[in-house]
Amino acid sequence: MGEAADGAEAVAQARTLRPDVVVMDVRMPHMDGLEATRRILRADPAPAVLVLTTFDLDEYVHAALRAGAGGFVLKDAPEEQLVAAVRAVRSGASLFDPRLTVRLAERFAPPQPAPAARLSHVHGLTPRELDVLRAVSLGATNDEIGRQLGIGESTVKTHVSRVLAKLGLVTRVQAVVFAYEIGLVSPRGRS
Repeated sequence: MGEAADGAEAVAQARTLRPDVVVMDVRMPHMDGLEATRRILRADPAPAVLVLTTFDLDEYVHAALRAGAGGFVLKDAPEEQLVAAVRAVRSGASLFDPRLTVRLAERFAPPQPAPAARLSHVHGLTPRELDVLRAVSLGATNDEIGRQLGIGESTVKTHVSRVLAKLGLVTRVQAVVFAYEIGLVSPRGRS
């Protein structure tokens, strides 16, 4: 376990200590938490990163998602929510403060492009991988995706890994952001 005074120190400690989870503040001197998150997630294996901040600005949430953070929780969240968030990101799930999730999707999700435009962004994905990306983007767990598509959970994990690799993404959260940005899914779950 470690503690860092700024983003640069957090990156250095993450390399040395190789934690399972990093709880990262956004505003820090010398290097902010968003840049530190990007750098920490370049490690192999990379720890899970949970952004914890007092600032519920949509731009920070969006930047944290794009950086690959597995969750975003406000510092005024109840203790049990923080503990649940740490456990969730450690297990590979994503957890975002409920107050931010809907607002984020509504603000940053673009209008749906035409189907041909959608597919041009995901041309390297198979139809099954595209189904998995849609399901992940709508918040489905691996088990739920498996039941929806009639495939095993290990097969779902394989598809998720391939989707991330083909799209050059690191986390499921980045896949969700990507799917919203290209209009594959919308804030209300329409796809």
